[in-house]
Amino acid sequence: MLFCPNIPAEVNQLLQMAVAATSIDPSRAEKLFLQAQTLDSQCLQTYFALYKFYFFHKRLLDAERMVLAGLEEAARQGGFSSDSHLLVQNLIQWQSYDQDSVLFYCYTLKALAFIKLRLGLRTEAQLILSHLQQLDPEDLFGYSVIRALAAGLVE
Repeated sequence: MLFCPNIPAEVNQLLQMAVAATSIDPSRAEKLFLQAQTLDSQCLQTYFALYKFYFFHKRLLDAERMVLAGLEEAARQGGFSSDSHLLVQNLIQWQSYDQDSVLFYCYTLKALAFIKLRLGLRTEAQLILSHLQQLDPEDLFGYSVIRALAAGLVE
């Protein structure tokens, strides 16, 4: 998934090197991911890469921190609130937001729900999923998969 269509070549190169190093040298990979983000903190792809990296390495609190930072940046770029509770209160305005930032925001909000589940914070995850259901009634981002997982944990 690509959220930064015009990713700068240097950032892309760092991300590619980081991905290649992920399973061989995670410490180096993290440094490269962070270097890419420092180089261009507006590139949503750097947030995505970092939270996926942290999640893959079971560093859930770091993943959550990066997800929250990514949500903030997407909201800043799209000109909307990063608070999903506020977004669902103004759904008409939501439809007019910038597409790339909205795509990233919804996908990343789904990731946050999953991380909350993994941290054992089911109530917080359910709230996020209910917001996603309102923001994405057609389930384009697949939040229903996480909702089904959450329901399975309750049973």
